[in-house]
Amino acid sequence: MFPMPVLCTYIAFGAGGLAMYHFIAEQHPSSILTLAVIMQAMAISFLCFQVVWSRSARGISVGALILDGFSVAGRIPATTWSEGYLPSDKSGDYLYQMVDFGSLILILFLLHRVLVVYRSSYAVSEDGFRVTPIIIASCGLAILVRGNAADNPLYDTCWMAGLFMGSVAVLPKLWLVQQTGGVAQAWTCHYITAMALSRALSGLFMWEAWEDMTCFEWIKGFNHSIIFVLGAHLLHICLLADFLYSYAGAMKKGIYNMELVTMHTVPLPFSQLSV
Repeated sequence: MFPMPVLCTYIAFGAGGLAMYHFIAEQHPSSILTLAVIMQAMAISFLCFQVVWSRSARGISVGALILDGFSVAGRIPATTWSEGYLPSDKSGDYLYQMVDFGSLILILFLLHRVLVVYRSSYAVSEDGFRVTPIIIASCGLAILVRGNAADNPLYDTCWMAGLFMGSVAVLPKLWLVQQTGGVAQAWTCHYITAMALSRALSGLFMWEAWEDMTCFEWIKGFNHSIIFVLGAHLLHICLLADFLYSYAGAMKKGIYNMELVTMHTVPLPFSQLSV
């Protein structure tokens, strides 16, 4: 049986998603994109509960939070001042943006708790994955392969850069788990599951919107932008796959508590390199 805080979180966000789908989006298919950001908010909420419940920053990767924060912040301009990347139903009018702003606030809350309130329990030496090169590479690649859905070069670039950073935001978490002996908080398993669901829903929307995601083509007749968008979604799912496999094993063994779970992760190809 799931612990009560976990169960309440699933029920609250699940009920909120269903209410949005039936009463705001009126069962419009494009609302799966709003469901995706709701699932992402739920994932971040699990990390907040982990910190609050344990009163510790153990198991939290600041690098992962930074990438997640930049990912959410990157798409906010494109979804607040443009309609190109929004669902076409009523959930894209205000709700989508409100959920993203809420997710960003939760990430800032986590960063404050980890770096200020519970800094003594933060594993600084183990959480050494460098995210600056990822941020620079994501922005550079976004400039080259951005779409034009927002009809604004800055917004389109920000959205694409946010997508790229979000797709690899789990790497610092994988690094931290490996550096701590393959052990992760049970809350982290729920975080990974919710993030995988979020990315799957977002990827499904992008697949359906293939023809609407246009770009300034390098090769006439070849839409490179949607290829990179779907590729980023697929990459994220692949990076989460090992976590999901380990979580499924924990569920099979009946591990539903707040204790640590041994994650038999596949070593990263660069895991033996010094930071």
